[in-house]
Amino acid sequence: MKHLTLTLLLISGSLFAQPQAKVPNLPWFDDKALNFGFLIGFNAMDYKVVSKVPAEQGPGGLRYADVAQLNPGINIGMVTNFRINRYISLRALPGISFGQRDLLFVSENGVEDEKPLAIKSTYIEMPLVVKFNGARMTNVKPFFTTGINPRFDLAKSKKDGLMIKPFDVYWELGAGLDYYLTYFRLSTELKVSIGLMNVLDPKGTGEPEDVYYSDVLDRLTSRMFLLTFYFE
Repeated sequence: MKHLTLTLLLISGSLFAQPQAKVPNLPWFDDKALNFGFLIGFNAMDYKVVSKVPAEQGPGGLRYADVAQLNPGINIGMVTNFRINRYISLRALPGISFGQRDLLFVSENGVEDEKPLAIKSTYIEMPLVVKFNGARMTNVKPFFTTGINPRFDLAKSKKDGLMIKPFDVYWELGAGLDYYLTYFRLSTELKVSIGLMNVLDPKGTGEPEDVYYSDVLDRLTSRMFLLTFYFE
């Protein structure tokens, strides 16, 4: 009898010691055909720089250029999510992004310009993204995204030394996690955005002193790295 009592006590203690199953938050959320929200994030804008070959460069001597450093920017926008099925949804994310790229020019003997050429941008953007959802694990779900993002730069096209085309189309690829909280879903995403067009206008600004910059470059293609928070 003593052994039976001890056994029952051990079994009861082990049952009470086991963690209780966690109740999922917002269990109906992924069943909605349409939902809305907003986003806020941080970006770092970059260029892939291709300099002209020495024979095509101007009288200023052989020079090269590259982005000196990645500066933090900010992006904000709205979220419209269309559910296609359990694992796929289509998302429209219109918004605006602010950022800056610093182009540093260096001569062939390693002498750098005194200060980089600052290229500031204010983009109106309209990403159209397909979101591929993983299986939900109670209150967390992984996902990855891909899509296109047309962007139009509202900042002046003459970028204090270079003529930059305002329109570009980006291919985007990202991954992140959905967190189901008590009252809303919070998502975090890391994303890379790659410009598909050469945004350097070869005509230049028309200012004689700006030939010092435009005669060095052959192509500029945009790149962005983004950390975004979605509230839905």
